[in-house]
Amino acid sequence: MSRARDFADLAGSADAGGITGKNLIINGAMQVAARGTQTNQTSAYTACDRFDIAVTGAAIMTTSQDTTIPSGQGFSNSLKIDVTTADSSLAADDLVFLRHKIEGQNLQHLLYGTSDAKKITLSFWVRSPKTGTHIIELRHAAINYFNSQVYTINTADTWQNVTVTFDGYTATAIGNDNGVGLTIDWWLAAGSTYSGGTLSSNTWHNTQANRAVGQVNVVDDAANNFYITGVQLEVGTATPFEHRSYGDELLRCQRYYYNTYITPQSSGSGSNGLQAGTFNANDRYNVDNFFPVEMRSQPTVVYYGGRSGSSNTADRVSRYNSDTLRSFVNEPNVTVKGIRGYFDTDSNDFAIKYHFTANAEL
Repeated sequence: MSRARDFADLAGSADAGGITGKNLIINGAMQVAARGTQTNQTSAYTACDRFDIAVTGAAIMTTSQDTTIPSGQGFSNSLKIDVTTADSSLAADDLVFLRHKIEGQNLQHLLYGTSDAKKITLSFWVRSPKTGTHIIELRHAAINYFNSQVYTINTADTWQNVTVTFDGYTATAIGNDNGVGLTIDWWLAAGSTYSGGTLSSNTWHNTQANRAVGQVNVVDDAANNFYITGVQLEVGTATPFEHRSYGDELLRCQRYYYNTYITPQSSGSGSNGLQAGTFNANDRYNVDNFFPVEMRSQPTVVYYGGRSGSSNTADRVSRYNSDTLRSFVNEPNVTVKGIRGYFDTDSNDFAIKYHFTANAEL
């Protein structure tokens, strides 16, 4: 095959979204939903991995992985934000935004802090219940600087494709570590503290009042539903969405959050869990659980009864299959690689069953 043909095939692959690794967003197609539906949600991670919500004020949401999608784009899922308690009268400090955080060490090729700092383009599909001005914001975490831009929803409750390009920041580098490098914020509501200034589009600044000028209030009615999918952040201009396999996205997500439940069960669900390895004496039960991938940092681990779903407990398993709850006197050691050591339940049982969640989110 000729060299010219090789380049032609490569270009065709790029046009079809075939080149991998360009999208800096994890789970942009909302394929992975390890936590399951989240009800009575304020500030916390949503149903879809790697996307969380920041809330101050009265608004409460339910977030879920949904099958409402833009037609003909190859997506199977979206993130649905269902307003269940409205905030129709915003106080000055009220805010609501959806957020995605990216590790600094994954952003070094953007060359922030140099004269060669690269432009990056964000594209996504969105369906909002409100027409008018919506704000999308990039935050440089090292210095808490913001770059805010407007996208306009033309028709309520209708899928719309949005593309926004941000200039690179030349003055300060992104930290080369496993902390937050950049944050993307989709504003849904903003009190005057964040909207009372003047918006200067695609300009880096540190003025809170200039962050979300003109933002409509998406959370002003309990009937409102906001959907998003197809989120892509890439160097340069927008290209077709990079569709990754479910397995690829799952492993990327598990660097930040992992649980032993079978999707779509949520934490605390009643189901059979893992069984501690062996009883070694003195009411201790050996455990050796390795995470699927090395986690971003040492995670916070919460245990749940394998059948009961009660937190910080295990369920007793005897030859008669009884389910007495056992609280932990001692828990095993946790590292970025996994869990190893023993449980001490201060009880001589045949075995214990448990689930766990491991959280190393940014």
